[in-house]
Amino acid sequence: MSDELILTSRTGDVVTLAFNQPDRLNAMTQAMGEAFANQVALLCPDDSIRAVILTGAGRAFSAGGDLGMITERAVQGREAQGTAQRAIRDSMRSFYKLFLSVRELPCPTIAAINGTAIGAGFCVALGCDMRIVAEDAKLGLNFTKLGLHPGMAATWTLPRLVGPGRAAELLFSSRVIDGTEAARIGLVNRALPREEVVPAARALADEIAGCAPLANRAVKRALDRSLDATLEDQLSFEASEQAINFGGEDVHEGIAAVRERRDPKFTGR
Repeated sequence: MSDELILTSRTGDVVTLAFNQPDRLNAMTQAMGEAFANQVALLCPDDSIRAVILTGAGRAFSAGGDLGMITERAVQGREAQGTAQRAIRDSMRSFYKLFLSVRELPCPTIAAINGTAIGAGFCVALGCDMRIVAEDAKLGLNFTKLGLHPGMAATWTLPRLVGPGRAAELLFSSRVIDGTEAARIGLVNRALPREEVVPAARALADEIAGCAPLANRAVKRALDRSLDATLEDQLSFEASEQAINFGGEDVHEGIAAVRERRDPKFTGR
Protein backbone atom coordinates (compact mmCIF):
# COMPACT_ATOMS: atom_id res chain seq x y z
CA MET A 1 0.00 0.00 0.00
CA SER A 2 1.25 3.52 -0.80
CA ASP A 3 0.59 6.89 0.80
CA GLU A 4 0.56 9.91 -1.53
CA LEU A 5 3.65 11.24 0.26
CA ILE A 6 5.44 7.89 0.23
CA LEU A 7 5.31 5.60 -2.79
CA THR A 8 5.62 1.92 -1.94
CA SER A 9 6.22 -0.85 -4.46
CA ARG A 10 7.29 -4.45 -4.21
CA THR A 11 8.98 -6.76 -6.69
CA GLY A 12 9.62 -10.23 -5.37
CA ASP A 13 11.24 -10.01 -1.96
CA VAL A 14 12.39 -6.38 -2.38
CA VAL A 15 10.36 -3.31 -1.38
CA THR A 16 11.07 0.22 -2.65
CA LEU A 17 9.99 3.32 -0.71
CA ALA A 18 10.15 6.73 -2.39
CA PHE A 19 9.67 10.19 -0.92
CA ASN A 20 7.00 11.69 -3.15
CA GLN A 21 6.89 15.46 -3.26
CA PRO A 22 9.10 16.02 -6.29
CA ASP A 23 7.86 19.58 -6.86
CA ARG A 24 9.31 20.46 -3.43
CA LEU A 25 12.45 18.32 -3.86
CA ASN A 26 10.96 15.93 -1.29
CA ALA A 27 11.43 18.41 1.55
CA MET A 28 10.77 16.72 4.89
CA THR A 29 7.55 17.72 6.64
CA GLN A 30 5.73 16.36 9.66
CA ALA A 31 3.11 14.83 7.36
CA MET A 32 5.75 13.11 5.23
CA GLY A 33 7.49 11.82 8.34
CA GLU A 34 4.29 10.35 9.71
CA ALA A 35 3.51 8.72 6.36
CA PHE A 36 7.04 7.30 6.19
CA ALA A 37 6.95 5.92 9.73
CA ASN A 38 3.57 4.34 9.01
CA GLN A 39 4.91 2.58 5.93
CA VAL A 40 7.97 1.35 7.85
CA ALA A 41 5.73 0.05 10.63
CA LEU A 42 3.79 -1.98 8.06
CA LEU A 43 6.99 -3.47 6.63
CA CYS A 44 8.79 -4.35 9.86
CA PRO A 45 6.70 -7.45 10.78
CA ASP A 46 6.83 -8.89 7.24
CA ASP A 47 9.46 -11.63 7.37
CA SER A 48 9.16 -12.22 3.63
CA ILE A 49 10.87 -8.90 2.83
CA ARG A 50 14.59 -9.43 2.24
CA ALA A 51 15.72 -5.87 1.36
CA VAL A 52 14.31 -2.34 1.24
CA ILE A 53 15.39 0.43 -1.14
CA LEU A 54 14.79 4.08 -0.19
CA THR A 55 14.85 6.75 -2.90
CA GLY A 56 13.16 9.99 -3.96
CA ALA A 57 10.67 10.75 -6.70
CA GLY A 58 11.85 13.25 -9.29
CA ARG A 59 15.32 14.80 -9.40
CA ALA A 60 16.08 14.85 -5.67
CA PHE A 61 16.43 12.32 -2.89
CA SER A 62 15.47 14.96 -0.31
CA ALA A 63 16.39 18.61 0.05
CA GLY A 64 16.14 18.28 3.84
CA GLY A 65 13.86 19.78 6.43
CA ASP A 66 11.00 21.93 5.17
CA LEU A 67 12.07 25.59 5.36
CA GLY A 68 8.62 26.66 6.51
CA MET A 69 8.83 24.29 9.47
CA ILE A 70 12.31 25.54 10.34
CA THR A 71 11.13 29.16 10.16
CA GLU A 72 8.19 28.36 12.42
CA ARG A 73 10.53 26.84 15.00
CA ALA A 74 12.79 29.92 14.83
CA VAL A 75 9.84 32.28 15.44
CA GLN A 76 8.61 30.09 18.28
CA GLY A 77 12.06 30.06 19.86
CA ARG A 78 12.46 33.84 19.70
CA GLU A 79 9.06 34.60 21.18
CA ALA A 80 9.28 32.47 24.35
CA GLN A 81 12.74 31.39 25.37
CA GLY A 82 12.83 28.70 28.09
CA THR A 83 9.47 27.00 27.73
CA ALA A 84 9.63 27.18 23.94
CA GLN A 85 13.07 25.60 23.90
CA ARG A 86 11.81 22.58 25.79
CA ALA A 87 8.82 22.26 23.47
CA ILE A 88 11.00 22.62 20.39
CA ARG A 89 13.46 20.04 21.75
CA ASP A 90 10.69 17.52 22.27
CA SER A 91 9.08 18.16 18.89
CA MET A 92 12.39 17.89 17.03
CA ARG A 93 13.23 14.64 18.80
CA SER A 94 9.86 13.25 17.74
CA PHE A 95 10.43 14.51 14.19
CA TYR A 96 13.81 12.74 14.01
CA LYS A 97 12.25 9.46 15.09
CA LEU A 98 9.71 9.51 12.26
CA PHE A 99 12.34 9.48 9.54
CA LEU A 100 14.96 7.48 11.42
CA SER A 101 12.40 4.70 11.73
CA VAL A 102 14.26 3.42 8.66
CA ARG A 103 16.80 2.09 11.15
CA GLU A 104 14.11 -0.14 12.67
CA LEU A 105 13.70 -2.19 9.51
CA PRO A 106 15.12 -5.64 10.36
CA CYS A 107 16.26 -6.39 6.80
CA PRO A 108 19.13 -4.71 4.91
CA THR A 109 18.37 -1.22 3.58
CA ILE A 110 19.84 0.63 0.60
CA ALA A 111 19.58 4.36 -0.06
CA ALA A 112 19.42 5.01 -3.81
CA ILE A 113 20.44 8.67 -3.75
CA ASN A 114 19.23 9.75 -7.17
CA GLY A 115 19.87 13.45 -6.67
CA THR A 116 20.21 16.20 -4.07
CA ALA A 117 20.38 14.99 -0.46
CA ILE A 118 20.90 17.85 1.96
CA GLY A 119 20.70 18.25 5.73
CA ALA A 120 18.16 15.97 7.38
CA GLY A 121 17.48 14.43 3.96
CA PHE A 122 21.05 13.19 3.78
CA CYS A 123 20.89 12.03 7.39
CA VAL A 124 18.08 9.63 6.48
CA ALA A 125 20.26 8.17 3.73
CA LEU A 126 23.07 7.80 6.28
CA GLY A 127 20.64 5.83 8.43
CA CYS A 128 20.42 3.12 5.77
CA ASP A 129 22.88 0.22 5.74
CA MET A 130 24.25 1.03 2.28
CA ARG A 131 24.22 3.98 -0.12
CA ILE A 132 24.48 4.23 -3.91
CA VAL A 133 24.63 7.79 -5.20
CA ALA A 134 24.54 9.73 -8.44
CA GLU A 135 28.00 11.03 -9.30
CA ASP A 136 26.67 14.58 -9.73
CA ALA A 137 24.33 14.55 -6.72
CA LYS A 138 24.83 17.39 -4.25
CA LEU A 139 25.27 16.07 -0.72
CA GLY A 140 25.76 18.04 2.46
CA LEU A 141 24.97 18.53 6.10
CA ASN A 142 24.34 22.27 5.96
CA PHE A 143 23.00 22.80 9.47
CA THR A 144 25.60 25.34 10.63
CA LYS A 145 25.01 27.42 7.49
CA LEU A 146 21.44 27.77 8.76
CA GLY A 147 22.62 28.70 12.25
CA LEU A 148 21.61 25.31 13.60
CA HIS A 149 23.28 22.50 15.45
CA PRO A 150 23.08 19.31 13.34
CA GLY A 151 20.17 16.98 14.04
CA MET A 152 18.72 13.69 12.78
CA ALA A 153 21.73 11.77 14.23
CA ALA A 154 24.26 13.56 12.00
CA THR A 155 26.88 13.80 14.75
CA TRP A 156 26.44 10.11 15.61
CA THR A 157 26.34 8.59 12.13
CA LEU A 158 28.93 10.64 10.27
CA PRO A 159 32.00 9.90 12.47
CA ARG A 160 31.20 6.19 12.28
CA LEU A 161 31.26 6.31 8.49
CA VAL A 162 34.17 8.62 7.68
CA GLY A 163 36.03 9.07 10.98
CA PRO A 164 36.05 12.00 13.39
CA GLY A 165 38.33 14.27 11.36
CA ARG A 166 36.37 14.18 8.12
CA ALA A 167 33.10 14.32 10.05
CA ALA A 168 34.26 17.45 11.86
CA GLU A 169 35.26 19.12 8.59
CA LEU A 170 31.94 18.42 6.92
CA LEU A 171 29.84 19.39 9.94
CA PHE A 172 31.75 22.54 10.91
CA SER A 173 31.90 23.87 7.34
CA SER A 174 28.48 22.74 6.05
CA ARG A 175 30.34 21.92 2.83
CA VAL A 176 28.36 20.42 -0.02
CA ILE A 177 30.16 17.67 -1.94
CA ASP A 178 29.24 15.59 -4.97
CA GLY A 179 28.64 11.88 -5.16
CA THR A 180 32.09 11.15 -6.55
CA GLU A 181 33.81 12.71 -3.54
CA ALA A 182 31.37 11.00 -1.18
CA ALA A 183 32.46 7.64 -2.62
CA ARG A 184 36.13 8.58 -2.36
CA ILE A 185 35.89 9.28 1.37
CA GLY A 186 33.74 6.24 2.13
CA LEU A 187 30.52 8.12 2.83
CA VAL A 188 28.69 6.04 0.22
CA ASN A 189 29.32 2.60 -1.24
CA ARG A 190 29.60 3.75 -4.84
CA ALA A 191 28.87 6.64 -7.19
CA LEU A 192 27.36 6.04 -10.62
CA PRO A 193 25.77 8.00 -13.46
CA ARG A 194 22.38 9.21 -12.30
CA GLU A 195 20.35 6.88 -14.53
CA GLU A 196 22.19 3.85 -13.12
CA VAL A 197 21.59 4.55 -9.42
CA VAL A 198 18.18 2.94 -8.91
CA PRO A 199 18.92 -0.07 -11.18
CA ALA A 200 22.19 -0.65 -9.31
CA ALA A 201 20.38 -0.46 -5.99
CA ARG A 202 17.87 -2.96 -7.29
CA ALA A 203 20.63 -5.30 -8.48
CA LEU A 204 22.29 -5.11 -5.07
CA ALA A 205 18.96 -5.73 -3.33
CA ASP A 206 18.37 -8.78 -5.53
CA GLU A 207 21.84 -10.06 -4.69
CA ILE A 208 21.11 -9.66 -0.99
CA ALA A 209 17.67 -11.27 -1.41
CA GLY A 210 19.39 -14.33 -2.86
CA CYS A 211 21.15 -14.95 0.44
CA ALA A 212 19.67 -16.51 3.56
CA PRO A 213 17.25 -13.94 5.04
CA LEU A 214 17.54 -15.06 8.67
CA ALA A 215 21.32 -14.93 8.45
CA ASN A 216 21.22 -11.47 6.86
CA ARG A 217 18.90 -10.12 9.53
CA ALA A 218 21.29 -11.44 12.16
CA VAL A 219 24.21 -9.81 10.32
CA LYS A 220 22.35 -6.50 10.52
CA ARG A 221 21.91 -6.90 14.27
CA ALA A 222 25.58 -7.84 14.60
CA LEU A 223 26.76 -4.79 12.68
CA ASP A 224 24.49 -2.50 14.69
CA ARG A 225 25.92 -3.71 17.99
CA SER A 226 29.55 -4.19 16.95
CA LEU A 227 30.79 -0.63 17.52
CA ASP A 228 29.90 -0.79 21.21
CA ALA A 229 30.81 -4.44 21.79
CA THR A 230 34.05 -6.01 22.95
CA LEU A 231 35.67 -8.67 20.79
CA GLU A 232 34.68 -11.40 23.25
CA ASP A 233 31.10 -10.15 23.40
CA GLN A 234 30.86 -10.06 19.61
CA LEU A 235 32.31 -13.56 19.31
CA SER A 236 29.64 -14.81 21.71
CA PHE A 237 26.92 -13.11 19.67
CA GLU A 238 28.24 -14.65 16.45
CA ALA A 239 28.44 -18.12 17.99
CA SER A 240 24.86 -17.83 19.29
CA GLU A 241 23.53 -16.75 15.90
CA GLN A 242 25.39 -19.55 14.12
CA ALA A 243 23.92 -22.05 16.58
CA ILE A 244 20.45 -20.80 15.64
CA ASN A 245 21.23 -21.10 11.93
CA PHE A 246 22.57 -24.63 12.33
CA GLY A 247 19.17 -25.58 13.71
CA GLY A 248 17.31 -24.25 10.67
CA GLU A 249 16.65 -25.44 7.14
CA ASP A 250 18.47 -22.71 5.21
CA VAL A 251 21.94 -23.92 6.16
CA HIS A 252 21.13 -27.36 4.74
CA GLU A 253 19.90 -25.73 1.53
CA GLY A 254 23.07 -23.63 1.36
CA ILE A 255 25.31 -26.68 1.77
CA ALA A 256 23.30 -28.65 -0.81
CA ALA A 257 23.53 -25.76 -3.30
CA VAL A 258 27.33 -25.66 -2.94
CA ARG A 259 27.60 -29.40 -3.46
CA GLU A 260 25.23 -29.36 -6.42
CA ARG A 261 26.80 -26.23 -7.92
CA ARG A 262 23.55 -24.30 -8.15
CA ASP A 263 22.02 -21.18 -6.65
CA PRO A 264 20.40 -21.75 -3.25
CA LYS A 265 16.67 -21.29 -2.74
CA PHE A 266 16.32 -20.08 0.81
CA THR A 267 12.95 -20.13 2.53
CA GLY A 268 13.82 -18.22 5.69
CA ARG A 269 13.37 -21.24 7.91
